[in-house]
Amino acid sequence: MAAQLVDWDQIDTVLLDMDGTLLDLHFDNFFWLEHLPKRYAEIHKVDFATATQRLTENIKQYEGTLQWYCLEFWSRQMDVDIRSLKVEIKHKIQIRPHVKEFLSRLRKHHKKCLLVTNAHPQSLSLKLEVTEIDKDLDIIISSHEFNQPKEAQEFWHALQAREHFDPERTLFIDDTARILQSAQTFGIRHLIGIHQPDSQKARTMDAFPAIHHFDEIMPPA
Repeated sequence: MAAQLVDWDQIDTVLLDMDGTLLDLHFDNFFWLEHLPKRYAEIHKVDFATATQRLTENIKQYEGTLQWYCLEFWSRQMDVDIRSLKVEIKHKIQIRPHVKEFLSRLRKHHKKCLLVTNAHPQSLSLKLEVTEIDKDLDIIISSHEFNQPKEAQEFWHALQAREHFDPERTLFIDDTARILQSAQTFGIRHLIGIHQPDSQKARTMDAFPAIHHFDEIMPPA
């Protein structure tokens, strides 16, 4: 069933999210829910529960905005060096199953392959340093370049103005339903979600057709 989600003859451009799509979201969830509260508590000399409450209340109000994804913003808000704290657990940054082969097949079939991520450049640079997935991609774009998150229509207009892709012949894969909805509103025809972006947490996506791993939609060898 999943193999029928993509007719590769109808696709010229593939847009790929990073965290939860190409990379295991476990790193990000572990960082924000466990490692950051722990280190925040140590740095600011408060207990873990207090740290967690402060961070949760602060972060929640910015969900879906560019600030939510901005490491410089959170470093100022929390008076900690977020990127340095991420480096402390960089061993947890992992590529999701079948990603390397999928990217290799896309190149073999001459598909233009773009990474489009809300990740802040500081986080993006760390993850590319660890995984080297940039070697298998044609173009890498952080939404911070456009000062708009992927949730905003302005992002998609700016992306199309730069890359001149045809929305009717473009496939976009992302693990977040609200972002897929934004892409659909813009006019991208082919949309696929990810069922379990964090390998340690069960989750299914119902709002859009979705896969567990890329072997379900692998282009022919």
